[in-house]
Amino acid sequence: MSEEKPTRRDILRPLHLLGIALACGVFAMIVTLVSTGAFTARVNTAIANGSYEGLTPVMLGLVVGGGAFIVTLLMLAMLILAVDPADVTKTVDRPVLYDPESDDDASAAGDPRTDRSE
Repeated sequence: MSEEKPTRRDILRPLHLLGIALACGVFAMIVTLVSTGAFTARVNTAIANGSYEGLTPVMLGLVVGGGAFIVTLLMLAMLILAVDPADVTKTVDRPVLYDPESDDDASAAGDPRTDRSE
């Protein structure tokens, strides 16, 4: 395992965030296609005969997948706003949104035999 710790800029690359949003959109589209029966003979025959009423499963899958892509992208963008821009070049060695530990808290948590006056 390498000792190099990634910077926040390395973690929050826009192409990675687009890839995550795209994967969520494709997953939502596949779930929609399977749940609406897009791969069944009955639905495909009704679409071919022109007797299928409403939005076809493929179009519904595209709408749901696009909506999931946009919602995921917006949520990730809002989460990025929680990162302080001054911390972008610092290395990450602990979770991002935790409060910083003070020396007193670290020493008290590390020694279970501390004296408690009651």
